Amino acid sequence: MTKDKSLNFITHNFLLSVFTVAAICLSIFQVWYGITAGLSAPVFRPIHVSWVLVLVFLVRPMFNKDTHPKLYLPGRFVDLFFCAITIYSSMKITSFNYDDISFLIDGLSKNDLIAGVILMVLLLEATRRTVGFIMVAISAIFLAYALYGDALPSSFASKGFSLEEVIRFHIYSTNGVFGAPLAIAAGVVFMFILFGAFLNVSGAGKFFIDASFAAAGKYKGGPAKASVLASAALGSISGSAIANTVTTGAFTIPMMKKLGYKPEQAAGIEAAASTGGQIMPPVMGAGAFVMAQFTGIPYSNILLVSIAPAILYFACTLLYVHLMATKLGLSGMDTTEKISVVLKRGWHFLLPLLLLTSLLLLNYSPVLVGIAGCAAIVCAALIRKETRFGLKVFFEALKEGANMTLSISCACATAGIVVGVVGQTGIGLQFTQFLLALSGGYLWSVLALIMVAAIILGMGLPVTAAYIVLSIMAVPALTDLGLSILTAHMIVFWLSQTSNVTPPIALAAFAGAGVANASPMKSAIQAFKLAQGFFLIPLMMAFSNLVLVEGEGMVEFIFAIISTIAIIIAFAGSIEGIIINKLKAPERVILAICGVSVVFTTESLRAVGVVLIISTVMLNYIKGKKINIVKA
Repeated sequence: MTKDKSLNFITHNFLLSVFTVAAICLSIFQVWYGITAGLSAPVFRPIHVSWVLVLVFLVRPMFNKDTHPKLYLPGRFVDLFFCAITIYSSMKITSFNYDDISFLIDGLSKNDLIAGVILMVLLLEATRRTVGFIMVAISAIFLAYALYGDALPSSFASKGFSLEEVIRFHIYSTNGVFGAPLAIAAGVVFMFILFGAFLNVSGAGKFFIDASFAAAGKYKGGPAKASVLASAALGSISGSAIANTVTTGAFTIPMMKKLGYKPEQAAGIEAAASTGGQIMPPVMGAGAFVMAQFTGIPYSNILLVSIAPAILYFACTLLYVHLMATKLGLSGMDTTEKISVVLKRGWHFLLPLLLLTSLLLLNYSPVLVGIAGCAAIVCAALIRKETRFGLKVFFEALKEGANMTLSISCACATAGIVVGVVGQTGIGLQFTQFLLALSGGYLWSVLALIMVAAIILGMGLPVTAAYIVLSIMAVPALTDLGLSILTAHMIVFWLSQTSNVTPPIALAAFAGAGVANASPMKSAIQAFKLAQGFFLIPLMMAFSNLVLVEGEGMVEFIFAIISTIAIIIAFAGSIEGIIINKLKAPERVILAICGVSVVFTTESLRAVGVVLIISTVMLNYIKGKKINIVKA
């Protein structure tokens, strides 16, 4: 080993040890704050952000030691310098005297302004390292608009704010960087990510996968169906569609390929199922908690109205999996464990989830619910000797919890800049008017524009950040067209997930392709087809009562569910060319037309379309039965 490589190795290991200690301490600090709320928001949020930035600079070096060995060591000194000035800026911001309101008249002092600029710049650098350049570019464009908006044409112009005014608004207030998105990421989301980390180290993940294979493995296309069920259970816990695709896919994709699914199909199935985990209660990813903050609606209400759409999504994915298996002539697995055996071995892992769901439905503080969930996992693991773990594993969970939150906290803090600029300049109202004008005031065309925007934003932003940006710009247009605030946010939240499975950049599908050794683009096309529910179900949210808001009838809600099921069957049959038996071309065309008509027509015509779809399915079943009788 050369001298440079030896120094790099020692430096890397030392800083990794520092990171481990700092990450564990962050998790302990977050739990302490969640229990005691011992700090005010203007103090806690800057501490959280600064702690996250220090961890990012420790674990995400400026230069990789393998690809840039000569630049690695100088880059690490720069990273340590970033850590030092982050701590300096944090101390200035947390000690800022908000009681002395003279700063509102005279402006910030020079030192306070410098500290604010430093933190803003370092946040963007940390976001670049954890999330990517596109998020930074979007935030930079919004900041430029806040600073130089007065130089634009009058239809797009804003007042134009000074640097001091921008920093004061975004750093020295609970707007901007330290606004609602970060408040959720630093509080609720952190606790639930920590909950997921404890689930992973306890062996609960393996239990859910084993249970899924036991429940569905013996049926036609069993491993694929097990993949869907496992992803439904684990997707919301992991907090990342990509992470879920890789972890669950490591088990399911090889088994799907062995059974007879093409590599691209296996990757697409896993990506579609894993992405669906982000909309599955009780934990629906960070975006759902942001939704509760933005709408002022209790999370328990959001959880309840999300159950039916989530089940419909996974029913859609399972239907495609079944039809694909039928076309390929695939059977189930030869041997599977009995579900009773698996449950006997890991039933105790269900207790934390039951506790979590119950407490959320009872409207307890989500932060305290997350802490209670972590404690419940530790207690549940102690029930059986095989699942007990020691302090080493316990601290590993604390470290992983902090590590997994880095990208989310950076993304939410940076997304706060976008939210802050919209509030400071009033551009949101202009964008709403532009969207309504461009769409002609038609709901379906507004939804189409939002769908395109969601796919484009999602190419470079994490799902949560894409939802935050899209919601503040697009939700007002939907509410102006008559949708309730909850329905509008649910539609945007669902559409924000689509970039994971939509070509040309489908990150979850690409991750699945890597595991399956398949073509990334072909895998993305398969994932797009299997995740069709992400497009169909939001349409039904807009044009029916699929989101059961207060004041709407149960009969209309049930009819919306039936209509959505009919649409899913219609499109699946027309695309795959089979329902129970093979469909002829005219039957496929009829199903496609009926599927479209059920979405965009009145209630009475919708009922006619549903009847036609059911009739087509019944005729297909009878035809197959007659063929079987003739063969016999």
